[in-house]
Amino acid sequence: MSKNVDVLRDAYRKWHESKGGSIDHWLPIFAESVAFGSLAQGRPQAAFAAPRSTRAEIRGYLEGLTRDWAMIHYTPQYFIEQGDRVAMFGSTKWRNKRTGKEVETPKADFWRFEDGEAVQFYELFDTAALVEAATP
Repeated sequence: MSKNVDVLRDAYRKWHESKGGSIDHWLPIFAESVAFGSLAQGRPQAAFAAPRSTRAEIRGYLEGLTRDWAMIHYTPQYFIEQGDRVAMFGSTKWRNKRTGKEVETPKADFWRFEDGEAVQFYELFDTAALVEAATP
């Protein structure tokens, strides 16, 4: 595996083991300027998932996510690498802190690296299930 995959494998492991409590380990992976997006696109029930363009804004994404949701698990199943791009596919389960409802969803993250830093990130997950879990 490449250095990029090794870095991501370690980051996802820390994320899972800390149940979302290890926000700071993600930030050095990203370049200062980054294209960061989510299928949820900041919908009202997922305001944390609005597009981001800086490392500081990514902190806001992670803080918003963990403020509203409690991680139950985050399980990467495999990584696929092609040149400067890495795809992770796995599954994750979270509990909405306001409603108490849980959502388990497949999760796909797409990364692009330049000079060892992530310059693009896009995530896919079941946004309909997220909205349902976030709705009282």
